[in-house]
Amino acid sequence: MNQKTLLALAKKHGTPLFVVDHDELRKNYALFRKHFPRVQIYYAVKVNSDPAIVKTFYELGGSFDVASMQEFHTVHENIAKLPAKQRQDFIWDKIIYANPIKPVETLEELDRYKPLVTYDNHEEVKKIAKHAPHAGLALRLRVPNTGSMVELSSKFGALPGEAVELIAYAHEHGLTVEGLSFHVGSQCTNPENYIQAIHLCAGIFAEAKSRGFNLKLLDIGGGFPAAYDASVPKFGVLARKINHEIDRLFPKEIEILAEPGRFLVASAGTAISKIIGKAVRNEKLCYYVNDGVYHTYSGVIFDHCTYHLKSFKRGATQLCAVFGPTCDALDTISLAEQLPDLELGDYLYSENIGAYSAASSTHFNGFPPAKVVHVNR
Repeated sequence: MNQKTLLALAKKHGTPLFVVDHDELRKNYALFRKHFPRVQIYYAVKVNSDPAIVKTFYELGGSFDVASMQEFHTVHENIAKLPAKQRQDFIWDKIIYANPIKPVETLEELDRYKPLVTYDNHEEVKKIAKHAPHAGLALRLRVPNTGSMVELSSKFGALPGEAVELIAYAHEHGLTVEGLSFHVGSQCTNPENYIQAIHLCAGIFAEAKSRGFNLKLLDIGGGFPAAYDASVPKFGVLARKINHEIDRLFPKEIEILAEPGRFLVASAGTAISKIIGKAVRNEKLCYYVNDGVYHTYSGVIFDHCTYHLKSFKRGATQLCAVFGPTCDALDTISLAEQLPDLELGDYLYSENIGAYSAASSTHFNGFPPAKVVHVNR
């Protein structure tokens, strides 16, 4: 989005402001479909659960990965008025509850919807059998997360060696395991993570079949990287490597799912803030803005992400620090930004901030989250 448009939006709506460009969402969705024609896209709602974003992906024919009942209901709002059978078909075909650990209360509520859910341990099987016996299951595997920005394997995933036994255990409890799922870690720039995981799954499919369990689907999870900078591999190159292994190891009748989130929404979000303070500390120019790591820039803390700030004004630049508005020293957006000499009331903005930003914004210190404005809906 061009500077003129962003500046006009900031002046019209005030700051802090979070701008979502729905044309960018559509472009990213189309790009993923182009490079993964065999894969059914399940948008990872946790990345940005704004109902308007969910609606755009729904209108594009998308499916959804949810990890809480709130996320489930955000998606369900789009199908609430459909006929009962059509609504149920959508839930079964287009929603996966991809949180391997679920409270009893959640399972009891989920059961009437007959969804597909993930699991990775014996206790979860017993819970599901008792409280959500109508659910279909996908076994979540622990796979390599080497080189991913956010590692997930320490918290979730069954060991590959125990996979078939866990499938059998679920069947013994009257449940049906539809397939396998894995996650290579968020912002994965190492294609070997996917390759190794796909190979592991192919072996488990074969072993399961030898035991009489015919698996029908493979969920290759998320982790597809956003192009934050030039170090991120070209998406087409990553896709070719993954597609080659999927087509080589899995026949066409096996359904392939993926849960992209960051890839779809990162570039669609722009944050605009206003300079509310200015000082020189340790011979470095410091700017204080009305957004920070407890708000739109929460990804600095929670997502190990770096967001660069840009000025709407030109001029000679110098190394600056940029801090958020709260009283906490942790509220540091950056200690190394190249910015010109700016005045109180001037604006800064950050691009590619649509993922894991507004979604984890808080009300810390009494400062509310940024106002959200949607364009090109």
